Amino acid sequence: MVFVLAFVGLVVYSSVHGPRYRVKVCMVYQGRTSCRTVTAKRKQDALRGAVENACGDVASGVTETFACQQTPPKSVQWLHQPGH
Repeated sequence: MVFVLAFVGLVVYSSVHGPRYRVKVCMVYQGRTSCRTVTAKRKQDALRGAVENACGDVASGVTETFACQQTPPKSVQWLHQPGH
């Protein structure tokens, strides 16, 4: 029982306090600009989340949002990368 509780505690702690990537992405779509900062456990998740959040501010509807997400970011600034 103690082992199970310790294991569950370790899993919860590592998922909350593990290394994180933090990125600021600026997107421009149809003349509108939005920048968003996202923190995630995996690098690609952080980048994708920042792009999706920024596009959510400058695009209207599913078609525009998808088109915005396919546009290269205006800027990508890595604020934190584990091991760097």
